[in-house]
Amino acid sequence: MIEWSSTDLQWMDLALTLARATRGQTHPNPQVGAVLVADGQLIGLGSHLKAGESHAEVHALKMAGERARGATLYVTLEPCAHVGKTPPCADAVIRAGIARVVVALEDPDPRVAGLGISRMREAGIAVEVGCRHAQTEELLRPYLHVKATGLPYVTLKLATTLDGYLATSSGESLYMTGDAARAAVHRLRAQVDAVCVGIGTVLADDPRLTVRLEGEFRQPARVVFDRMARLPINAHMVSDGAAVTHALVSEEASSERIRELRAHGVHVTVIGSRETLTMRAMLHKLVDLGFVHVLIEGGSSIAAALIKEQLATELWWFHAPLILGQGMPALGKLSIASLRSAVTIENPRVEVFGSDVLTRGSLKYT
Repeated sequence: MIEWSSTDLQWMDLALTLARATRGQTHPNPQVGAVLVADGQLIGLGSHLKAGESHAEVHALKMAGERARGATLYVTLEPCAHVGKTPPCADAVIRAGIARVVVALEDPDPRVAGLGISRMREAGIAVEVGCRHAQTEELLRPYLHVKATGLPYVTLKLATTLDGYLATSSGESLYMTGDAARAAVHRLRAQVDAVCVGIGTVLADDPRLTVRLEGEFRQPARVVFDRMARLPINAHMVSDGAAVTHALVSEEASSERIRELRAHGVHVTVIGSRETLTMRAMLHKLVDLGFVHVLIEGGSSIAAALIKEQLATELWWFHAPLILGQGMPALGKLSIASLRSAVTIENPRVEVFGSDVLTRGSLKYT
């Protein structure tokens, strides 16, 4: 195991800071930061800013220019070795005459998967891997999850009363939590690729699913799971033009309704029959559409299915200081037989937003 110097750790920390600053804007590509150092001095830095644009290493190399020859490159993810929308970064590093490359994490993408590292070593560059490995894994959890499973990283968000109800028996639920909690959800939306709901939520609440905060924020795509294409034309998700809207529907959906939705700008994707249009199938399709990290905001049937089928990766559960005694349970008819089979939250974090309490963390299934 390599004993990393304090200098190496310091420069990789800067590369990680650059990568973190691009959260929510690079999908389906990972967040990457790069730093070039010569004689102990910073000579170049860069981040991957948007899919299809230059990668972090290229930005750093352009800033350094000729000073890059003989320098050390710190990069959070292995430089790519394939031709995609941009040329291979490993080749650019070789051409620039870099003497040493420190990589935090090998890229699991099968088009790279060690090839970039091998190519640079074959060119005589000293390549060392693993500096700030754990921190980079944490940063790239959604990307790594997709590469490992073929499914998007799913954050399930629930907002309920203290006794676990999403709504009253009559269906009243809008704005159960306060302003501070809602602002936290908007910040979360700004960091994901898509915000998803079921058609039942759309018909009941007509949500916007947009980021509504001070300043400029990237709007995630909006997705409705809508087997029979019931999404109303006058719904906010269709009519407000605030963000791209997708509808995932089955083959049994009315072709006329599909044409109507498409005519109003909705991206409609037809996926199999009602029987085969499972939650897992819809999540796989979201990856095909380029969505790596998705936020699913309910309702109860979808939340229960995600837990039952072990598809939710992490949970954000807000509890408002309210007690109903009866109503619509957050997880519908989900039933787990024993404590030994219970789903748990790993390393839970508890935060208070005004009068509301958030519990969040990764989900662990038995």
